[in-house]
Amino acid sequence: MSSTVPASFPRHIAIIMDGNNRYGRREGLGLGQGHVAGRDNLDVLIEHLHDRKLEVLTIFAFSSENWQRPPEEVHLLMTVLLAATIDQQLPKLKRKKVALRFIGDRSLFKPEIRQKMEQAEQETQTGDTVMTLVVALSYGGMWDMANAAREMALKVQAGTLDPASINEHTMAQHIQMNDLPPVDLLIRTGGDFRISNFLLWQAAYAELYFTPTLWPEFSAAEMDKAIEEFGSRQRRFGRTSEQVEADSLG
Repeated sequence: MSSTVPASFPRHIAIIMDGNNRYGRREGLGLGQGHVAGRDNLDVLIEHLHDRKLEVLTIFAFSSENWQRPPEEVHLLMTVLLAATIDQQLPKLKRKKVALRFIGDRSLFKPEIRQKMEQAEQETQTGDTVMTLVVALSYGGMWDMANAAREMALKVQAGTLDPASINEHTMAQHIQMNDLPPVDLLIRTGGDFRISNFLLWQAAYAELYFTPTLWPEFSAAEMDKAIEEFGSRQRRFGRTSEQVEADSLG
């Protein structure tokens, strides 16, 4: 345990849920069944984090680059499994007062899937939200920043935004999830040590946690271990340890 001032409980956790396919192959499961196991595990962890009063959970479900995967896998994940998961989870999310949100490029989805996503968002946006679940689909951090730059360029063209006023704060207003707290803790399962173009802006100061555990086996106990590790770290945001410690003492 660090002797410096620890971080508080995270407000926003983001997860790269890696290892579903490897789990499925290891267990001898059929096509896509590793992802089904991962979805079932996510359900358990959402419940656990909801009980622990987490404000925001963002999951990397399908990246911009994942469209290059085999067509049958893409169809299974982005049409069959996605639609079934929304239908299955919506009643529970509404009951638990969990607001569902999707981020990413929706233009690549079929119209009926886009409609289902929008309807699920609308039905869970109540005035008494306890937790927000953000699902990143067809998402990439570089796409996110390019999209924000495009939006600002259109405003400049329309005369509603002065180019001289553009800075990191202006950019932040056009990034996905701009109304939510930044990512505090970013977890990647599956053993790789990279963030794979995920939330490049929002996770700029996130604490990173990597584990070899495959996503379908990432338990609530290991989630608590990651949160405990987060709590042992000192978050300085460019300041010195002495400054952080002085601030904590009032």
